[in-house]
Amino acid sequence: QVQVVESGGGLVQAGGSLRLSCVVSGRTVSGYAMGWFRQPPAKERNFVAAISWSGGRTDYVDFVKGRFTISRDNANKNTMYLEMNSLEPEDTAVYYCGALVGSSLSRREREYAYWGQGTQVTVSS
Repeated sequence: QVQVVESGGGLVQAGGSLRLSCVVSGRTVSGYAMGWFRQPPAKERNFVAAISWSGGRTDYVDFVKGRFTISRDNANKNTMYLEMNSLEPEDTAVYYCGALVGSSLSRREREYAYWGQGTQVTVSS
């Protein structure tokens, strides 16, 4: 069984920064891409960013480009991060980490086999 756990959420003022972490554990898997999604209050969950197994390929939704950076731990590929800078109240959401079964990046929720429970990010104005 695979477990996915996010951490690092919290309350921050507009303009501030947060770093989210995601750890995948359990049944040994390798070579999979990972991604971050977010669900604002009363809205659907949407893609934010994705990263390949090696970390060499990334994909970002337009509204976070230049502000958010996705990365993977070089020593432990089962750990992924989302560095979020210049946060805005519109970034308030529950942030979810997902892992695909496969190496291709994807923006589609249904292609992610494993999900965490989410971590709340609240940005005050």
